[in-house]
Amino acid sequence: MHILRDQSVPMRDGVHLATDIYLPTNAEGPFPVVIERTPYDKSKPSRSEKQLDGQHISREAMAARFTEQGFVAIFQDCRGRYASEGVFTKYTAEGEDGFDTLAWIVDQTWSNGKIGSMGLSYAAHTQLAMACLHPPGLSSMVLDSGGFSNAFQCGIRQGGAFELKQATWAWRQAKESPAALADPQIRDALEQEDIHQWFARMPWQPGQSPIRHVPEYEAYLLEQWAQGSFSDYWRKPGIYAEGHYADLPDIPVLFMSSWYDAYVSSTLANYSAFKRHNSAPQHLIMGPWLHGDRNISHSGDVEFGATAPFDGQVAEDWLTCRLQWFERSLKDTSQVAPASAPVKVFLMGGGDGTTDENGRLQHGGRWLHSQQWPLPGSEAMSLYLDHNRRLSPTPPGVREATLSYRADPDNPVPTLGGALTSGAPVFVGGAFDQRERPDFFGTRGNNRPLAERADVLSFQTPPLTEDLIIAGPLQIELWIESDAPDTDFTAKLVDVYPPSADYPEGYAMNITDGIRRCRYRDSWETPQPLTPGKRVKVVIEPFATCNLFKRGHRLRLDIASSNFPHFDVNPNSGEPEGQARHKQIATNTVYMCEDFASRLVLTVLPANALASL
Repeated sequence: MHILRDQSVPMRDGVHLATDIYLPTNAEGPFPVVIERTPYDKSKPSRSEKQLDGQHISREAMAARFTEQGFVAIFQDCRGRYASEGVFTKYTAEGEDGFDTLAWIVDQTWSNGKIGSMGLSYAAHTQLAMACLHPPGLSSMVLDSGGFSNAFQCGIRQGGAFELKQATWAWRQAKESPAALADPQIRDALEQEDIHQWFARMPWQPGQSPIRHVPEYEAYLLEQWAQGSFSDYWRKPGIYAEGHYADLPDIPVLFMSSWYDAYVSSTLANYSAFKRHNSAPQHLIMGPWLHGDRNISHSGDVEFGATAPFDGQVAEDWLTCRLQWFERSLKDTSQVAPASAPVKVFLMGGGDGTTDENGRLQHGGRWLHSQQWPLPGSEAMSLYLDHNRRLSPTPPGVREATLSYRADPDNPVPTLGGALTSGAPVFVGGAFDQRERPDFFGTRGNNRPLAERADVLSFQTPPLTEDLIIAGPLQIELWIESDAPDTDFTAKLVDVYPPSADYPEGYAMNITDGIRRCRYRDSWETPQPLTPGKRVKVVIEPFATCNLFKRGHRLRLDIASSNFPHFDVNPNSGEPEGQARHKQIATNTVYMCEDFASRLVLTVLPANALASL
């Protein structure tokens, strides 16, 4: 292949983006093009290219595979990152910059006008951002664990709360900013910051954060934090594909995510929208992994088994899968589409629950192949909360029943795993026994069950008499009141293993969770304070999941008012977002009675429906 390094591609505002171009030399052009736009250095291997055998594929090796098959391979540094000019403002320039890059590509003599895009995480965000503007040449995408459907609801904020992975990401990436790379003193200053101490001093303010050494990074982070209501700020193409679904190009898209990824709801919403609006083939893959870790069979402290990795199970390997995808979608060949089903999802669960040689719970699982998501045969099931802390299929028959707890913003319920990413070195995602381990930020470190806390309400079923498959969306409808003008409610779905020789106290495995800030209970655009003593309904929508709760297990729902540091802590004072000068302890009450029945609404898959998948 012939390599053109650091080609200067002009944007509409005069900024130039550094672009590496790999051209085939074994055939006559023009050629179809595959591009990845990344903020993580186009010259370094992407973390998405780690194979099952441990090999980490370089950009050059990737490009060689593409050029051998008659594609031009392009890798570009995003604006303000590494070799590209301009100022980096996270997410907001990617739509226009992607459009201008593709417009430049289609004018090149080596391009045949057909362009495919690929990339993990931020490099998936860049793809969907430009797709919203319908750029010239875009003919296929592989959206891997990213692409914002609505960043206000998944990726930056969620349920009205702010996702603090944005804070850890900004601190780490500021070290790779042009300012830090040009001035060792700035990088050293960032390295010297104790990020754990800073998390204990939230919320941050201008000039009072570990990112103050690179002001443009601090500025965009604090602006995201302060933008609490759904305004025009959140309707930009780069972070709001939902507002552009009707205008998306009708092209084939391969969607990839995983049940412990931070982009579950975005991926599923985007897949549904492309299916609804387009005629081109849409494929979906959902594994049991953490963000982008498709060839790791465990997530947190839970092992999903030898069939969990992507390579050798879903396809030969991830690079070959993409090459075949682009062969079908970019070349004028009559290659037959794959015979396998367009939807492949991993059903977690079914393992024996023992400890493996690495000390992980063997939860197990298997791949399901389908024509659609949610899976055919799915049904809705409601489980009602009652004052005896049970989950029951029968609505409560009592006239009045409540449970209350005190939510102290200075003593928030700690995050123990979950569907999240970019939290290092403060917090981690995945599945864990829900205990206050000393190695988790913000816990009491006593290894006691999180459900024992006075500010957590746990509701569970009796031991299941048969397997129960939860596969699809879920929501929690709570009737609540509070003596504070604002507060949060969180919900966590837990698979409770019975006591065993390996786990004498059982094992409470987190499956999915969500949050709702009460000021946004009725409207994302116009927040309203709570009225003390007045009952209101709040709806929490955790990420969809796909898990088999085995016979003998219990299904549990934990209700609380914080999940920190996954989300910022509500000061319960009604102050503007990102402020906490007047914190107060809130007494929060959940109703479980005839006229105000709180419930968990699940999507379940009957055994007879499973048999056909």
